Amino acid sequence: MDGARLLEYCLAKPGAWQDEPWEGDVVAKVGDKIFAFLGDTSVGLKCGRSREEADELTRVYPNDVAASAYIGRYGWNVITLGGAVPGDELRELVDQSYDAIVRKLPKSKRPTG
Repeated sequence: MDGARLLEYCLAKPGAWQDEPWEGDVVAKVGDKIFAFLGDTSVGLKCGRSREEADELTRVYPNDVAASAYIGRYGWNVITLGGAVPGDELRELVDQSYDAIVRKLPKSKRPTG
């Protein structure tokens, strides 16, 4: 899966929208929170409630998944696009990241649908 298709998938989520909070860095948000950091060759996703949970993915795909800089300790990973992580699993990871962020939003800011 390439970055353009992944962005499309992210933006199809209820309440999702594209932002560029830093010049040249595209993210997908729900409410005012980021659920995916999108790059040309990688994506950053929330892959667990803790670093320990997110590390399960780094053990399965050691060459294509790594802890995110700065926010990795909170369960965020960087996943290489076009690597060993299959497209269907990547979509599931996007779904999980989106769901984790939506759960943290105040009920008044959660998307309906």
